[in-house]
Amino acid sequence: MVLLEVSMSPLGKGESVGKYVARSLEIIDKSGVEYRLNPMGTVLEGEWDEVMAVVKQCYERMRKDCNRISCSIKIDYRKGAVGRLDSKVASVQKRLKRTLKTS
Repeated sequence: MVLLEVSMSPLGKGESVGKYVARSLEIIDKSGVEYRLNPMGTVLEGEWDEVMAVVKQCYERMRKDCNRISCSIKIDYRKGAVGRLDSKVASVQKRLKRTLKTS
């Protein structure tokens, strides 16, 4: 299982690109892949091929009307680990003995 953080946005579409990001989140939400949206991107959890396929769908949709796209991807693989979207945060909070702000 992997955690994949992706941030994808068009270039040359002005300062506000929320409508393009929203289209990607619609794809992600309908994919069935576990995810968490944060202010700077979205973290997906699943098998490699599964999460990469979702990223590809977002890219394919964006490139239909965007001539240039910026995309950053960060991947964390851990054999056999599941439920890490929540457990990684819970682990840090347990060590600190308090709840932290999360998105």
